[in-house]
Amino acid sequence: MNAHSMMRFCASMLALALMGFGATSVQAQATESVAEVSSSVVAGPAVRLIDLNTAAVDELVELPGIGPSKAQAIVEYRTRRPFRRIREILRVRGIGRATFRRLRDRITVGSERSRSP
Repeated sequence: MNAHSMMRFCASMLALALMGFGATSVQAQATESVAEVSSSVVAGPAVRLIDLNTAAVDELVELPGIGPSKAQAIVEYRTRRPFRRIREILRVRGIGRATFRRLRDRITVGSERSRSP
């Protein structure tokens, strides 16, 4: 059961319990509170995509698992050969599959967005 389904289930159960006690105003408030929480769980925080071909070193270090040396390696790689797909970041020395999994939803290369095939 995902977080959204769980929140709806809890709201329904709370509403049923409160209806039994005749507390309709409390029920309305509880339903509104659950709706606010569930919408923030579903939407989540906005993530800014960083373009591997244009980002400066200080922007690249904002990415999880990327420090100054890996950021510099990304810049050096793209000067020789610009990225065409985000998956090509695996060719940069020091960046493996685990790092790529953490990055893939936060990086782009121009027109390609997020995940690559």
